[in-house]
This record gives sequence, structure tokens and C-alpha cells, in this order.
Amino acid sequence: MSRVLSWDRSVFVLLVVTVAVGAVIDPDFAGGSNLGFVLQDIGEIMLIALPMTFLIMTGEIDLSVASTAALAGCVLGWAWQASGSMAVAVLAAVGTGVVCGAVNGFLVTRLGLGSLAVTIGTLGLYRGLCYALLGDTTVADFPAGWTNLGFSSIPGTPLPYVTPLLVVLAVAFGVVLHLTRTGRWVFAVGQSVEAARFAGIPVARLKFRLFVVTGAVAGLAGIVYDLRFASARPDGALGFELAVIASVLFGGVSIFGGVGTMWGVVSAVLFLGSVRSLLQLQGVPGNALTIITGGLLLASVVIPVVAQRWSAFRERRSRVLAAATP
Repeated sequence: MSRVLSWDRSVFVLLVVTVAVGAVIDPDFAGGSNLGFVLQDIGEIMLIALPMTFLIMTGEIDLSVASTAALAGCVLGWAWQASGSMAVAVLAAVGTGVVCGAVNGFLVTRLGLGSLAVTIGTLGLYRGLCYALLGDTTVADFPAGWTNLGFSSIPGTPLPYVTPLLVVLAVAFGVVLHLTRTGRWVFAVGQSVEAARFAGIPVARLKFRLFVVTGAVAGLAGIVYDLRFASARPDGALGFELAVIASVLFGGVSIFGGVGTMWGVVSAVLFLGSVRSLLQLQGVPGNALTIITGGLLLASVVIPVVAQRWSAFRERRSRVLAAATP
């Protein structure tokens, strides 16, 4: 556990250093308006990363979250045009996310299929349904009162309207993970599925619920995405799954499950958002962020393994030296 906490502190320190260096390079970087931009820019990533943390900690993964968000966004646009009610459209979009998560959960927990293979398949399926629903058209006639929530700031502050939602959900997921029985179950399942079953933990039911929650939050992220860009498009949220998984793993969650903190994940998402903002202010092409995200994803997998092997090597060497000492 000490290694995880050290990793979390390192990510937070890296975030602080990035902000400090960015403020020196470009004074606008540390301004309130740019802070609002960063929070708005990482809103959907942060939302999806919260439940994804639980899922990866149990040894599972959902690569279809970006397609789920896009499908929920398309349903939002379609339902709005069909019903003329944004309330109905929002419920339909969140419900779509729930259904997508339930499909993934059923295939993984009931049929015993691997989550990696299942969600690669549903990634393509859900994205295809986006085009089946809207074709190549774009829905861009959402009510102004709703779209203002997507890209406007809270009066008197530079903070976007999505900020309270991010704070509330981050605190809620953090409390559940670290202070409740469900959180203890998540850690236990990630450490050993068989031991968790022997301890009476309903592993399949827990994982199914986590897939459903992940789908529901991805659906909510799809709504936030549509309102931010004031349109619903079949190609929305492309590539978000990479940013989400990179944030979760770089935040200290082990790809093998059973290890991680919500604090580290939140810090990692903010770090990625800060790097993206700094690059944009310096006129760096957007493709550079993809390179950085991929590099962080690789580093978050390789560094813990290297550190663990180095620690094991030093421990073995210490034992050998101790045995050789007269």
C-alpha cells in the first residue's frame, strides 16, 4: 500500500510541477479562464474514469465506453427530435448507457467471456449503431438553455457548469471505494477472485453492477459531450477510451487489479488536461497529445512491473549477502 500512496503523491507532485512550469512559460496558463477550459476539456474523461477505476481494480476493463458515450449522445439527439422534450431525451440517453453496460456485464459475468474481447466487439457494435441511428447527419438544434450548460461558466466564476457534477461524483466514488463494503469487495476481488468467492463476496453480481454503472456514467458523459459541442454526431468521443484508461493506469491503478486510489486517478486526469492545455497554448499540434497519452499508458504499465522486479532483485541480493556474511 505504501508504494501506491507514493505513486499517488508522485502524480500529484507532477501535476503541481506542470502547473508551475506552465505558469512560467505562459502567464495565461494559470489564469482562471484557462482553469475553466481545462475542467471543461477533461469533463467527459473524468466522468468515465471514475467508474472505470472500479472496473479495472476488479481485473476487468471496458473499451466500449467512448462508443457508449457516442451512442447515448446520438440517442439524446434522436429522442429530442422525436419527443421535443429534453427531459425525455436525457433519460433515454442515460438509459442507453445502462443498457450498453448491462450487455457488457451479461456477456462477461453470465457467459464467462473475457471483458477485453467483449468490449472490443461492443466498441464496434455501439459505434455502428450511432451511424444506424443518425447516419451522417448531425443534430444541432438543442435548446439554448441546455447547451449553455455545456460551454458556459457558472455566473461570477470561471468554472464551467460541469464542475459541481465532477466534484460530487469524484467524492462519491472515492467514498464508496475507500470507506464502504463495496470498496473493500472491489479490492478483494482484484487481489484474488477465488479468495473473494470463498469469503462470500458475490463476484459476478459485483462485476455486473460495475459494468452497468460504467455504462450509465458513460451515457451521462455523452450528454455532457453533446451539450458542450451543441450537437449530436455519430463520430463523437472518438478515442476517449484511450485517455480514460491511460488516466486510470497512470493514476496508480494496477492493470492486474486490486491496487489503486481514486485520488491518484483524479490527479492523473487533471495532469493530462493540464498538459493538453499547455500544448495548445504553445501551438503544438493536437496529435502530440495522442503521443503523450500513449506514452503515459505504456509507462503506467511498464514502470510498476520494473519497480516490482527491481525491488525483488534487491531483496534477493540482500538475502544472499546476509547469508554470505560470516
